[in-house]
Amino acid sequence: MKTDRASMIAFDLNPRLEGDSHPVIDLELCAVRLMKDANYPWLLLIPRRKDLIEIIDLDPTERAKLMEEIGTVSEALKTATNCEKLNVAAIGNVVSQLHVHVVARFREDPAWPAPVWGAVPPVPYEGSKANDLISALQEALSE
Repeated sequence: MKTDRASMIAFDLNPRLEGDSHPVIDLELCAVRLMKDANYPWLLLIPRRKDLIEIIDLDPTERAKLMEEIGTVSEALKTATNCEKLNVAAIGNVVSQLHVHVVARFREDPAWPAPVWGAVPPVPYEGSKANDLISALQEALSE
């Protein structure tokens, strides 16, 4: 599922997405990134293509690939976190570059059962927790 560096596609990552997240892995279509918010294990899938705003901007083959990668990343996140629910959304009202959120949810998380956006301020990961989660996700997604 992982791509090698030689086959990576050049694209411009929105500075806000880049600043708010850590790189995890590049899949065939999407860059996968972990949001810098320990309140929720929260991944972004960003198709590595230029000038995409909506899912419908992808051709039909790439739309199918996006859905496949959402499923694969969702499975990896659920396994890594043992979450109770997954929220998946492509909103893009603040950052228009096409990106899909995959958020692991727990009944005790600060926003439950409401959406995570704006519920509480982001909390940075402590110590090696972000790196530990990234490593677990990379292992699951490299198989």
